[in-house]
Amino acid sequence: MFLKKIALAGVATALMGSTAFAAGCGPEGQSIRILASDFPAIHAVAGTAEENCGSAASEFSRNHTTEARQIMNAALTPNPAEYTSVIVANATLTQLMNDGLVRPLNDLVEKYGQNIPDNLKVTIDGNVMAIAFMANSQHLFSRKDILAQVGIDTVPSTYDEVIAAAKAIREAGIMEHPIVMNMKTGWNVGESFNMVFMAHGGQFFKPGTAEPSVNSPEGIAALNTLKAMAEYAHPDHLTQASNETQGLWEADKAALGIMWGSRGAPILDDEGSTEAVTSNTVLSAAPSVEPGGRPGATLWWDGFTISSNVSDEEAEASFAALASALTPEMVAANNDDAVWLLEGFKPGAAAAGVAQTASGGAAPYPMIPQIGLMHGALGNELTDFLKGNESAEQALADVEAAYVTAAKEAGFLQ
Repeated sequence: MFLKKIALAGVATALMGSTAFAAGCGPEGQSIRILASDFPAIHAVAGTAEENCGSAASEFSRNHTTEARQIMNAALTPNPAEYTSVIVANATLTQLMNDGLVRPLNDLVEKYGQNIPDNLKVTIDGNVMAIAFMANSQHLFSRKDILAQVGIDTVPSTYDEVIAAAKAIREAGIMEHPIVMNMKTGWNVGESFNMVFMAHGGQFFKPGTAEPSVNSPEGIAALNTLKAMAEYAHPDHLTQASNETQGLWEADKAALGIMWGSRGAPILDDEGSTEAVTSNTVLSAAPSVEPGGRPGATLWWDGFTISSNVSDEEAEASFAALASALTPEMVAANNDDAVWLLEGFKPGAAAAGVAQTASGGAAPYPMIPQIGLMHGALGNELTDFLKGNESAEQALADVEAAYVTAAKEAGFLQ
């Protein structure tokens, strides 16, 4: 749903007398309903928006869930939508835009975005579709004390070094399963492949087309690398996502981890773990294939969108509330919860892994319409290989076949 572009004075005139406005929070008496992932930085933004503007709303609800990605399209499809805003990342913005479920924000940015710099406005074909506020990426977490016990005095920087370190830790009898990765069947398995595939220089599609190209030497090498690492992971690794891997780390049951940068602050804090774990945890760049090569990670941003299928008044109130949270004061109060893209951020220890991964040349997660279908095929088809039930070539052939079927149904392929 496109907002009609009119001058600010005209907006004020049209609404005066019919809708009450709260300073900086948009129309009063509106329902603001936010769907978001469940980690500290997202709580900080949505919580600050509620503190600032909750009293001006008829209701202000927040659903923080690890299932946000799975439910967002269905939740925004009805009219009115279940949520007025979804906090998204690269891939999920594309997922929503493909179905026309989020609206352009140009008029709202003009009215409430005076403090939003241009580099935070995610603009596609001239329309601002999201407002970014933080960066994220996967990277390596290491226990320097456990590495020292096996004679390793530098943090691993390549996959071979990670695997060699895990082998040494197991053979020393320190930990049988020293590696943690987000390998839950579905989206997480697909993303784990993406990271290693991109580190190997893989291309998801033939240049300039939507035709798949993951069944390639790079794809096979990526799967073999992933399986070699999984050999040292917990037996239940195909059921584990971020909450589970963070829990294993904090419980002193892992020494090497590929986890999200947004887990850095909660792992390094003094809650839920021990001094031995937190003081010896080192955050560094994601591993590469060769020394100095591309880190095995995808760079992401997180930001907020506004639903198409809600009233213009709810849209405005939701945008104004979330924009009001993007302040130096919010950043100062939550500095170590994220790599903020906002004024006032002071990078600390929790940001080191993301910063090193980005400066090492990690590639952004692809923002192309068909990537969600490829990601879904990877997540669904790679488990048999990881369980040892089929070859890498067969698994990737299955991925391409599943993708082609989905891409034809969606109109990306003939």
